[in-house]
Amino acid sequence: MVPMLGPEEADAVAETVRSGWVADGPRVVAFEKAFAEEVGAAHAVAVSNCTTALHLSLYLLGVGPGAEVVVPSLSFIASANAIRHTGATPVFADVDPVTGNMDPARVAEAITPRTKAILLVHQGGQPADVEAMRAVAGDVPVVEDAACAAGSRLRGRPVGAGALLAAWSFHPRKVLTTGEGGMITTDDAEWAARLRRLRSHGMSVSAADRHAAEQGASKIVLEGYEETGFNYRMTDVQAAMGLVQVSRLAGIVRGRREMAARYHELLAPLGLRAVRDPSYGESNFQSFWVELPDSAPSLIDVLTDLAGAGVSARRGIMASHLEGAYAGHPHPPLPHTERLTSRSIILPLHHELTDDDQRTVVDALAKALRLDPGI
Repeated sequence: MVPMLGPEEADAVAETVRSGWVADGPRVVAFEKAFAEEVGAAHAVAVSNCTTALHLSLYLLGVGPGAEVVVPSLSFIASANAIRHTGATPVFADVDPVTGNMDPARVAEAITPRTKAILLVHQGGQPADVEAMRAVAGDVPVVEDAACAAGSRLRGRPVGAGALLAAWSFHPRKVLTTGEGGMITTDDAEWAARLRRLRSHGMSVSAADRHAAEQGASKIVLEGYEETGFNYRMTDVQAAMGLVQVSRLAGIVRGRREMAARYHELLAPLGLRAVRDPSYGESNFQSFWVELPDSAPSLIDVLTDLAGAGVSARRGIMASHLEGAYAGHPHPPLPHTERLTSRSIILPLHHELTDDDQRTVVDALAKALRLDPGI
């Protein structure tokens, strides 16, 4: 993934530095407003990264020791780690083999009286069927891990529209980046206000608001700390970059979808299954993965051959339950998770990729799989 950054982002960051206000301030507020509008949410709360966004969202819901949260193992390990950070227990559920998103039927089997939330991941930008998940969740709140999903759409609306709580990432691998950074979106004004306090040590008045109130006034505003909070703030430097990136988002997603369509065209003669839009939504194709056939060499061999051909592919989405950090962690059978993580690879997809580059990637993949490209 090569982030789409240009002189506009550099100028915005330089202007912020020259302003002297580089901590969380007016640009963070502006970025929150712009992002909320982009994803169809009433409120957005900027934080330091998506892991802290997930942690704060679960903390807000009262998730803690003794609680369980259902989550896919097939996700970057931060999804499960955020649950552990609250003291709760991740309960892994298997995924749909086609979309790679958590299967509502498997989630229904995982819910117990200790289940305090469901963490639904829009994996690789592939929109998950939130309505189907809410139907099996009942009264259990559904938190959306939308780390990769900025610009994806679900039943004609942006992913995040109508979400109880959605957490977003702006890491450089995402389609919208601030270097590092994250966001929580919600339609609940009281939750948004509390999240803003929690991200800044529980401070009742932000530094920006305190400064604005004292400018040209004769009063001094003193903040209070009514609960223990965290230091999860975003900086104005990051937000300045984010404001430019939000303005680019539609074009970035349009370009990625065009490249995904080109991959589908080139891969068709090989008979390989690649990630596609689900029937109910449109992906931003943050990740474009291909499932390897059973007859193919090992994943490592394929990646090694691709690297030798100058193609920078990556293994498919990781399975957290197979990592050392979760050794011995109990889980049900996860056959689809284990197949996808062991038999899928992510192909290069970024704004600098040309049609010729994509043909080179597919030709190299065909050779690595011992297939006749036929194109």
